[in-house]
Amino acid sequence: MFEELAAYFSLLCEPTRLKIINAICKGEKPVGEIVQFVESTQANVSRQINMLYRAKILARRKEGTQVFYRIEDQKTLAMCQGVCNEMAKRLGMDIEMDGALPAALPGASYPAVELR
Repeated sequence: MFEELAAYFSLLCEPTRLKIINAICKGEKPVGEIVQFVESTQANVSRQINMLYRAKILARRKEGTQVFYRIEDQKTLAMCQGVCNEMAKRLGMDIEMDGALPAALPGASYPAVELR
């Protein structure tokens, strides 16, 4: 069980994958829009999307030549939002997540998280 748990969390420790989840947390988008939002190369975004899709975190549908992605696993989205809320509190940010995750603040330093 712990190996599977570690594999699941390893999917969520990559910033590009979190940006992809953020890009589509309020509804499905075509790959081109996700690439623009994430500000990375098409090849890198496609590779990261595919990993999230294979893990059943994302779902996809085709419409003509376009492929649209959406969040399939709402529990993963809720967990990411909860973690972002907690980090925002620790950083003194006054936000509450119910949709898109907050973008990183330029020049912000993120303190080490102490597990209790």
